Amino acid sequence: MTVESISAAQARRIALAAQGFADRQPGGAVDLRHLRRVLRRIGLLQMDSVNVLMRAHYMPLYSRLGPYSPTLLDRVAYRAPRELFEYWGHEASLLPVTLHPMLRWRMAGGHEWGGVARINRERPDLVRWVLDEVRAKGPLTAAEISDDVPVRREHWGWNWTDVKTALEWLFWRGEVLAARRNGSWARVYDVPERVLPRAVLEAPTPAPAEAHRELVRVAARALGVAVERDLRDYFRLPAAATRSAVAGLVEAGELIPVTVEGWGQPAYLHPEARMPRRVSAATLVSPFDPLVWERARTERLFGFRYRIEIYVPAAQRVHGYYVLPFLLGDRLVARLDLKADRQAGVLRVPAAWIEPAPAGRAGRGHPAPGEVAEALAAELRRLAGWLGLEGVAPPEGGDFAEPLTGALRAPVTPAGPAAVTMPADPVGEAAGVP
Repeated sequence: MTVESISAAQARRIALAAQGFADRQPGGAVDLRHLRRVLRRIGLLQMDSVNVLMRAHYMPLYSRLGPYSPTLLDRVAYRAPRELFEYWGHEASLLPVTLHPMLRWRMAGGHEWGGVARINRERPDLVRWVLDEVRAKGPLTAAEISDDVPVRREHWGWNWTDVKTALEWLFWRGEVLAARRNGSWARVYDVPERVLPRAVLEAPTPAPAEAHRELVRVAARALGVAVERDLRDYFRLPAAATRSAVAGLVEAGELIPVTVEGWGQPAYLHPEARMPRRVSAATLVSPFDPLVWERARTERLFGFRYRIEIYVPAAQRVHGYYVLPFLLGDRLVARLDLKADRQAGVLRVPAAWIEPAPAGRAGRGHPAPGEVAEALAAELRRLAGWLGLEGVAPPEGGDFAEPLTGALRAPVTPAGPAAVTMPADPVGEAAGVP
């Protein structure tokens, strides 16, 4: 693609295609080929402990593939031959094992959280003992190593023991990895040689500048068109390192400088980026989806101001606790606060909100509210089926509750085969702790 400037609408379609939303969803059962195709496109999956709806890393695959068995992702992440591993990419993430060498510069540095780094300075004997325990007896959880170490309570919601803090220091350093997650979502730690393929462990460690450049390559391919901040945020790279990597990739012809209508800052187009004439997506998108996790980019692409309000007191929330944008075509046209009520067997909608059509030329092609309601009702039924829930409860609030309730009550045309359901998993609503 050889261009000097692109419109806002073109940029939006390029970004959606790069993220896999322009691909046709599988007509039959989703298999590992489909899953790998998405992973090649987006490069990583962010993880989060909030489970009011579902675990965050499962949702991006659903949004692009439709209902699928989450055991497919568990298989490539936690069974040999392992294709993904847990580490700090964009926050806590599942990443391709091939990126392990590209993240060793991060492993060699100090932890971003001072409390975790402090354990190595203040109790190096404990850190060595914990590593020896994992090496001799792993895989182990923090609780299995020590059940009686005093709990630290400096940070709300964390409550880590010194053993857990030591394990997280070792995890950051790459000296232990996550062999799997147990039923309560705790990491089960083991040494790298029992987690990663030998070829990955024996791969040479690139210089940091080379690693930064490769991570920017991955980000550029996944984003399609992006400003420097977008490229930096994808793997949370240092600013100076990103600037240097971008300059080198531009010089090598691996990034094309472009002007994007309304962006007001230099942008870069990946040479292999596709620009489809239209995008026919109709899906809910997780707050932790790479399409929307850089909020300034979301506003530039979609005119959609998005904030996650998990940590906001309930009385001060604008849209709700766990709010998902709804992608219809190439627009984010609504947002819903959702909760999987597994005890009652229903998908609850605490609030539903519609996005107003942009003014003027930008609003051309924006779907009418009735079209949004019908498509959203179908998506909520599909999502409920995937989660193993029996139905969708009427929306409880928001300016789109009444139209959406009407669409949910409309007769349903029989669909194809039953949706693949999520495995049972207790609902947990405390965010943040890996």
